Amino acid sequence: MPRPSVAELRPVVHPEGVKDRRSGEHWAGRLYMREISLRVDRHLVNTRVTPNQLTYLMTVFGVLAAPALLVPGIPGAVLGVVAVQLYLLLDCVDGEIARWKKQFSLGGVYLDRVGAYLCDAAVLVGLGLRAADPWGGGRVDWLWAFLGTLAALGAVLIKAETDLVGVARHQGGLPPVKEAASEPRSAGMALARRAAAALRFHRLVLGIEASLLILVLAVLDAVRGDLFFTRLGTAVLAAIALLQTLLHLVSILASSRLK
Repeated sequence: MPRPSVAELRPVVHPEGVKDRRSGEHWAGRLYMREISLRVDRHLVNTRVTPNQLTYLMTVFGVLAAPALLVPGIPGAVLGVVAVQLYLLLDCVDGEIARWKKQFSLGGVYLDRVGAYLCDAAVLVGLGLRAADPWGGGRVDWLWAFLGTLAALGAVLIKAETDLVGVARHQGGLPPVKEAASEPRSAGMALARRAAAALRFHRLVLGIEASLLILVLAVLDAVRGDLFFTRLGTAVLAAIALLQTLLHLVSILASSRLK
């Protein structure tokens, strides 16, 4: 069969609302990756490759960010960004191939969430190990590895807090939560949430943003000649992850999502 054109693919794999999802679409997907993924889709839609196989591969690239970041200096940071960008590309492609082939499954949704958890955790654990400097020839300072792991735990818990809303509602016999229910019931909490959304500091603990930040920190370290900025970034991301874990939990409990 001839390969479909991008114009033929777009209305099927990018139905109305896909790029506009409030919490389901990353800014990088809207900005550039959805256009790149369309070009990749053309080469896959007529093959035997399944969406779940692509999701497995997506997860592999996400996890590979951790060992990539162990490569010293700017090259390791670049490899980390490449691994995460390939993760993001496949995260777009697997769903698009599923829409084209009409191969949907709860297993695919589950695997996609597992991949997201693992990618975020891998980047932050990799950052902590990078800051510990295991290849530097001196004493390995495991405090930084601990802080990176702490940041990874926070990033995973933030996602789990959101996903567990659905679990709690299902076990309570309630329908899936509506978007409006996520709004806090108190005016003060709503104001705090809008302020956090405007600053977007919480996004720094997500794998894509964290990998880009790590690259910036690596460049600054190269100029300075040590790991000062990488270690500062590790501490800051650990603090953000812990703070956001608490604030996100309070936000959920203050909303109508569990009502």
